[in-house]
Amino acid sequence: MSRILIVDDEESILKSLQRVLRLAPCTYGNKTFALEVQAFSSPQAALDAAQREDFDLFMSDYRMPGMDGVEFLKAAKAVQPDAARLILSGYADLNALTRAVNEVGIDRFIGKPWNDYELMSAIGQALTHRELLLENRQLANLVRLEMGDTTAEQLEAERLEKIEPGITEVNWGPDGSVVLDPEFLDKS
Repeated sequence: MSRILIVDDEESILKSLQRVLRLAPCTYGNKTFALEVQAFSSPQAALDAAQREDFDLFMSDYRMPGMDGVEFLKAAKAVQPDAARLILSGYADLNALTRAVNEVGIDRFIGKPWNDYELMSAIGQALTHRELLLENRQLANLVRLEMGDTTAEQLEAERLEKIEPGITEVNWGPDGSVVLDPEFLDKS
């Protein structure tokens, strides 16, 4: 179940979005997403919910009183950086779009009125992209865990050996004493 938080100061828009998200299929490629939607008319109430619950996608109106969509999504990103972010706007404002991309890294800017199919496709695409990013991060972390520590230790030992030969490997005698490498003694 993909959890979506939507915020718009117009109740009629919220009801319309909820209806579309509840009834229309959300697919992208061969992936279908079941959606759970929470709607808020107040950006602050939506942020409060984001503090308490995890969401996969935030969708916000651009022009709202008190806090615009970019400010809302920026605050939501600070709380949940891995969630996808979309902006809805009835205004074709290039500066707003540029600001949303640069400050928030939105996945999509969707115009009002929206086409239901395009909206659902954009949501599906954003959720698919999010899943891929999370999967890539998880795989990279696994590689680092499996190979990174050993490789990092080996690289550091090789670096130290070049700087100060003989300090990264200690040869122990049977009685617990340190046995000096004759090659090391010749270098001194």
